[in-house]
Amino acid sequence: MPPEKLAYALARYSRSPDSIAESIEWVRTHDSTKFLESFYFQYGHASIADLGHLAVCFEGISELAATEIEDEQLWDGQARSSRYQDFSKSGVITPPELTKDESGTYLKAAESLLDAYSDVQGRAFDYLQERLPRPDEMKPEAYRRNLTARAFDVARYLLPFGIPTGVGQVTSIRTLEKQIRRLKASEFQEVRDLGTELSAACALPPECFLSAHDDAREPVAPTLARHADADDYTSRLRADLAEWAADHLPYFEATSQMVDLIHPADHVADLCATLLYPVTATSYRDLYNMACEWNGARRKEVLDVALGARSRRDELPRHFRSTPYVLDVVMDIGAYRDLHRHRRCQQFRQHYTHRLGYEIPELVGQCGATDVFAQALKQADAAIQKLPQPAAQYLLPLAARSRFLFKLDFAELEYISRLRSGVKGHFSYRKIAWEMKQALERLDPLLGELVEATPPWVEDPLKR
Repeated sequence: MPPEKLAYALARYSRSPDSIAESIEWVRTHDSTKFLESFYFQYGHASIADLGHLAVCFEGISELAATEIEDEQLWDGQARSSRYQDFSKSGVITPPELTKDESGTYLKAAESLLDAYSDVQGRAFDYLQERLPRPDEMKPEAYRRNLTARAFDVARYLLPFGIPTGVGQVTSIRTLEKQIRRLKASEFQEVRDLGTELSAACALPPECFLSAHDDAREPVAPTLARHADADDYTSRLRADLAEWAADHLPYFEATSQMVDLIHPADHVADLCATLLYPVTATSYRDLYNMACEWNGARRKEVLDVALGARSRRDELPRHFRSTPYVLDVVMDIGAYRDLHRHRRCQQFRQHYTHRLGYEIPELVGQCGATDVFAQALKQADAAIQKLPQPAAQYLLPLAARSRFLFKLDFAELEYISRLRSGVKGHFSYRKIAWEMKQALERLDPLLGELVEATPPWVEDPLKR
């Protein structure tokens, strides 16, 4: 049964004495469109749209676009892994904003990154094979698979953000509507185009079906397709706050502390800092400390700017959801791709950048790839300076450090620190997970002691 009809059937079931079988049979012979138009889109009974789910796959999209697609708290999906696939021959996605000359600059630098990626992967594998002989009890296939994954862990730092990938997701109609509206309001043209294409796909029958029943050939979510317009409030919020920050905030020297954990006591200052964080290059701590000194009028000014474009139909932005802890992390984009999967928190990011430097794995030097790695980053740096924003962000290697904010409670902090510090994890986010525990021990020693994180110096390279 198509997702919208399924939602209709379950909603009717909750409002009728009929059995579910009778409700389903009734819905098969009636149009769900009128019901959804009235109760979901006009009267705001949003929970109805949680009753219909659909699977969507995005193919041939950039890693950057995949990150934007996945930026939903109520989201279930998987992306292609950089740990188990060779991307050396995959080419890159070219941002549609670029001119012909700009595309040439972009593609030349991206090709250099991919050549270096292949070279570093080979050197890292050979080094690991020499350093870690296969144990007698380990099968050759498992041994090679584990070493290959470790080598890709190192080489992936050179993959540009424009590397092609695929994403599969299962979401409710309600989450899909929010996702489409958000994608259509993106700063990236590729992402806006994906939002339009996704909306159009909802008006079509599914690409494949197993049943000959007529339901299988019906559009999956035609009512949604008509109503999912761009989220103008989100784009206005971003633009208005950026303009206010440019006019009113002092310059702060960029800091590169890996993990900074704060327990904000002033909730309004926390809200102001969170609103301004994504549109600046300033640390959360600097923004929070400054907001703590503001009088009520200045704080209200920021809140008025944030809510000025909001209509009665727009939800409060997630910036307004407070939590006990705020975690400001400077990390490479590759590590963010992994930590971004944790949904039980509020996440915010600043513009992806290379101005905070790059994460260089120790194994790069150990396997003799320092010059290859450095030269590829240098060429990427030079090309990024020539390209316009936001398209230049597609050329950022996954090694590029940027700033990300996670607002979370103790349970999620403990879970991330414990899970991501394990020996099976990537060494980049392992360090972050360990530093989270250390930061919590300094802030709340009693709770910090409860976190069973694994120190990054404890290793088992042949374990996956």
